[in-house]
Amino acid sequence: HENAQRKRIHNIFGHYVPIEHINSIMEYPSNELLSGQRREMSVLFSDIRNFTSLSEHLSSQQLRHFLNRYLTPVTKIIFQRKGTIDKYVGDMVMAFWGAPLHDKEHAQHAVLAALDIQQLIVELQSEFTDLNLSSLSAGIGIHTGEMNVGDMGSDYRRAYTVLGDAVNLGSRLESLTKYYGVNTLVSEDTCKSCTGITFRYIDHVRVKGRQQAVKIYEPVCLNKELINKQTDALKRHEQAFEDYLAHHWKASQQQFSELFKQTQDPLYTLYIERINKHLDKPPKDWDGIYEHRNK
Repeated sequence: HENAQRKRIHNIFGHYVPIEHINSIMEYPSNELLSGQRREMSVLFSDIRNFTSLSEHLSSQQLRHFLNRYLTPVTKIIFQRKGTIDKYVGDMVMAFWGAPLHDKEHAQHAVLAALDIQQLIVELQSEFTDLNLSSLSAGIGIHTGEMNVGDMGSDYRRAYTVLGDAVNLGSRLESLTKYYGVNTLVSEDTCKSCTGITFRYIDHVRVKGRQQAVKIYEPVCLNKELINKQTDALKRHEQAFEDYLAHHWKASQQQFSELFKQTQDPLYTLYIERINKHLDKPPKDWDGIYEHRNK
């Protein structure tokens, strides 16, 4: 019976975690691993932007080659950062940290994985020029919070996965990356759990299907990798948002305009447009929260 249980655990987790972690997983009681639990964890969603339209001209063999070539190093990064693969849906990757093995630094490892994946995509650009996929980019969303994790499904098909509102928020953040023109978005809970990483504030939002608003941030780089030009831009970025949130519309507009001239970052055009609306019709009881009505 014990051997059968060990084989079952190996068969289940061999697809989700690095093979070198299997022995550590075997030390846990099988009922603790497979039964549903509620834990604080971090979840990551990664999706190639406009992949459907980008891949329309590819043959089935070319598409298979691309996905295998892309998903293999992405999975390797997640494994190296102690993550667990939940699923692939086409080019979409879902992963989580904090189960089956406990990980006190699950948020840190998730964000480091995101930074690594974005760097990987830059490096892969030249490899896919023959497929006319040289303009690849991906949106990544990460949230940290309480989730239900366990072996779930039906008698016909089961999977070790995570469920809950915190998981849904991670997916929403990935969707919002395109709106803000950034590659990666993380929640405030994730941001606060990280050390040695520079973030920049993006917005305070309420997403569809969730009443509680959340502050969202973009991971920029490791602190030690910051250069003077980035440090200066981040200081001006923070000042612009301080003015914006304090209703100092003209001051923040000037700051955002200068930042856009300096960086050509589409995020700043978005805020300039918002401020122009506020100047025409100053909002009453404005709390700085932007409500996204679409998923």
